[in-house]
Amino acid sequence: MTDFNHHRAVVLLAPAKINLFLHVRRKRADGYHDLETWMQKLDFGDTIELCLRKDGLVRLDCSDPSLPADRSNLAWKAADAFFFASRRGKGCGVDIRIGKRIPVAAGLGGGSSDAGTVLRGLNSLFDSEFSRSELCAMALRLGADVPFFVVEDDAVLAEGVGEVMYPVPSLKGYSVLLVNPGFSVSTRWVYENLGLTSTLKESKLASFRKDAPDTPSLGTLSNDLERVTLAQYPELASIKENLLEAGAEVALMSGSGPTVYGLFPDVSISTAEMQTIAVRMKRKFGKMVFVARAKSGASPSGKGTGF
Repeated sequence: MTDFNHHRAVVLLAPAKINLFLHVRRKRADGYHDLETWMQKLDFGDTIELCLRKDGLVRLDCSDPSLPADRSNLAWKAADAFFFASRRGKGCGVDIRIGKRIPVAAGLGGGSSDAGTVLRGLNSLFDSEFSRSELCAMALRLGADVPFFVVEDDAVLAEGVGEVMYPVPSLKGYSVLLVNPGFSVSTRWVYENLGLTSTLKESKLASFRKDAPDTPSLGTLSNDLERVTLAQYPELASIKENLLEAGAEVALMSGSGPTVYGLFPDVSISTAEMQTIAVRMKRKFGKMVFVARAKSGASPSGKGTGF
């Protein structure tokens, strides 16, 4: 077994994400869809604790007993993928502990974030054995959203299935109120029921990249998947309406749903008022209401990364 980094344990945030816009351009021959999307990580998410083992085993514990704690869990698959490719980690294993806060199948990238964070954390424990592009390629084999959670960038414009990313600055000056109605939505079901009448729309990313790394305007926010999910679950339209009435500048479904978020400008709503709004939303729509802000850490380069 290779001698590994003396920091044998690490605790990381696996951030939730929201899609500030999501445009579906076409269905690909491989069954996936080409997308254009603006993704933003939040300061709200799961907690991932990694502790290296010397016996080559992977063990997983999750605070949510409804989730599998075996090889079917995407975080476990991420660890397997890392050790399969790693030379420095030969003979090593890892204990993974997930403190779950992101609702499951909520459009917030919870499983993908856990997996990407495991890859990123293991790579740090083994002194960055893999480059960004190598780690992203490993992540893409686990799922289309996973590469976003491997990179340090907090906000990106992305295309393809989401693997070609152009860093942009994080959203500033807003609180984000997440409202999850308490049920899950299958991403596969949403895409299977999406009528692709909008695939010939002009590319939004083409104009944004010309001005990179300027943050795109909030006036561009939309989500092509809303028309499928909201048609099936009209209560989501009620959540959007309530967020706008409460003072949100924008209210939009994230990903394939069902979580709806509202962007509340700091200039007009205080932190105390945000908490009051959150309590009101909990009384009306259930306990899974969270106040967050855009995560802001790494500085964007403005250069695209693809593989």
